[in-house]
Amino acid sequence: MNATTQTTPEPAIAPRETLLSSLRALPRAAWILFFGTFLNKFGGFVVPFLTLYLTTTGYSVSQAGFAVSAYGLGNLGASLLGGHLADKLGRRQTILLSMFSGAATMLLLSQAHAFALILVLVVLTGLTNEFYRPASQALLADIVPPAQRITAFSALRVSFNAGFAFGPATAGLLAAYGYLWLFAGDAATSVLYGLVAMFALPRGSASVQKNASWSEALKVLRHDRQLHQLLLANFAIGLMFFQVGSTFGLHITHLGFAPAVYGVIVSLNGALIVFCELPLTRLTRRFPARRVMAVGYLVCACGYALNAFAHTIPALALCMLIFTLGEMITLPTAVTHLANLAPSDMRGRYMGVNGLTWAMALIIGPAAGMKLFSSSPNAYWITCAAIGVFAAAIISRSLSPGPADARAKM
Repeated sequence: MNATTQTTPEPAIAPRETLLSSLRALPRAAWILFFGTFLNKFGGFVVPFLTLYLTTTGYSVSQAGFAVSAYGLGNLGASLLGGHLADKLGRRQTILLSMFSGAATMLLLSQAHAFALILVLVVLTGLTNEFYRPASQALLADIVPPAQRITAFSALRVSFNAGFAFGPATAGLLAAYGYLWLFAGDAATSVLYGLVAMFALPRGSASVQKNASWSEALKVLRHDRQLHQLLLANFAIGLMFFQVGSTFGLHITHLGFAPAVYGVIVSLNGALIVFCELPLTRLTRRFPARRVMAVGYLVCACGYALNAFAHTIPALALCMLIFTLGEMITLPTAVTHLANLAPSDMRGRYMGVNGLTWAMALIIGPAAGMKLFSSSPNAYWITCAAIGVFAAAIISRSLSPGPADARAKM
């Protein structure tokens, strides 16, 4: 049997093809996934306000921090569970299970008062709310031809960021009437996405009917050198990416600016993605994936490290613009490259392993970054730049063809 873990060549793109025609060519189910992703992220009311909710109900800041960490622990498990269920149960069924179980745990969390129970339910909420992601990514790769995948995954990211842009503001309005409305609204949007998925998404795929066992999947994962290359590069760049939501805020406040300035600068990132990422893919999809990712990693590193010299709001905004440009170049191409590497009957687990890599970067990156920044800001900025260069070097490396696909040896 031929190796199934080698990169699938991407068909050439017609030079006259427009962005609008590319979007129109996407199947109906892809648009359902985009809508569901926007709805789910828009309705993620509770997590951004979890710290405020707990501290206003009598818990300490330290306890609130434990709760946020507990949600991250749930996310860590969600990557592997979601990938497994996507291949075992099916993409649609996994999304349904995630949405309905997430709504149930959210409502249970709203009624919990003992801190130990709150922690347990927060872990379960992080698990159930997030294990739909590998399934939605695998389903998108299933239904979209390779030549259209960069556009499709970019549109999925735009949907995610659009939901993130509008959701917290709506949550703030609901919180004025009581935090219970946040839990109810969060659960309601999950149920709504579940209903949309139930009636509008494809009911099954051939990849599920010939689902590979975990022993077979682990053997393939272990021998896929191109996957290892991508995971290592993603982990490295993830360490820097997650600085934006943590240490970068300290940098801005240390410069003497109010937290609102930090919020505006970070919002610029989401706005640029929503309005610019899809048009940019018209250019990036014409070049080899690993070369595009390497360029994107370097641009990200340059944009973020230049913050060391940014002391005004316009300079900080310019740095964020450069950083976001690198992100828009890199991430749609990276997930498309992963989808092309994955055998169809293991695609969920490939997506899950990649999600696990980003989750590990989220756990390690912010804590390590804040500690390094506190001890030596100069060393912090140099390290962030070096991480981006390292990621670019890893993904640029040409790999000779690996051994035959593990299945052929069984």
